[in-house]
Amino acid sequence: MKRNSRLSLALHTLSHMADDPDRVRTSADIADHAGTNPVVVRRVLGRLREAGLLTSEKGHSGGWKLARKPERITLADVYLALDESLVATANEDSDPVCSVEYALHRRVSGVLREIEQSLVKRLGETTISEIR
Repeated sequence: MKRNSRLSLALHTLSHMADDPDRVRTSADIADHAGTNPVVVRRVLGRLREAGLLTSEKGHSGGWKLARKPERITLADVYLALDESLVATANEDSDPVCSVEYALHRRVSGVLREIEQSLVKRLGETTISEIR
């Protein structure tokens, strides 16, 4: 997994949060630790907040913390919250004229959907608490 991907940042951050779930962490602290920009952190963690995985508080003593126990957050939860796709998908917008290309497109698209479903299922078998 790329070190600078949104998924990598989210999993890394949540894994650290799992060590002390009640501790509030600022975007600046997370960004410094992850070697990225606080704006990037806020965008990524904002998606996790929308999915109910994190809470955030504004202000001087504000920051981010887990909304659920680490044992109740799966890697699939994070993956789906970020709307990531580790599996390259066939271009659904294309309308192949060639019948061979059309058949190939249909078959490959189906296989890629199955792989994506399998990936999400497997990610759902591991929680954040298990990767600390």
